[in-house]
Amino acid sequence: MIRPLVLGIVRRGDDLLVLEGHDAVRGHTFYRPLGGGIEFGELSEQALHREFREELDVALTDVARVGVLENVFEFEGRPGHEIVVLYTASIADPAFYDRPDPGPILDEGTPVRWLPLRDVVAGRAVLYPEGLLELLSSGQ
Repeated sequence: MIRPLVLGIVRRGDDLLVLEGHDAVRGHTFYRPLGGGIEFGELSEQALHREFREELDVALTDVARVGVLENVFEFEGRPGHEIVVLYTASIADPAFYDRPDPGPILDEGTPVRWLPLRDVVAGRAVLYPEGLLELLSSGQ
């Protein structure tokens, strides 16, 4: 089954707001922008706003669609396939950017952090979905 997904690219200078994930089967830590599944009948931008309210209890501004990536992957030993709609966005509350630790995702406890993109470029961190770094490097 192909899963429709929306992700928000929120930046603080050269840092990207991400969740920290772990694949226990591969022993692999990775990072991904926040967002989630698009529900039936819901537009991707509506889903983005809903996901950020559910995950961090924040509102978004300056939302702009920047692209779509298709991601075929394996997670926890199982195949996955996603169509990922990507938006740039800002957190409405400027004080959010002053937090050194944005805190965990509210509805599941997954760690959230500011990831320096230089760590991804240097190979010290893995960023998903595949193709996102290239999209960000192209000026988005």
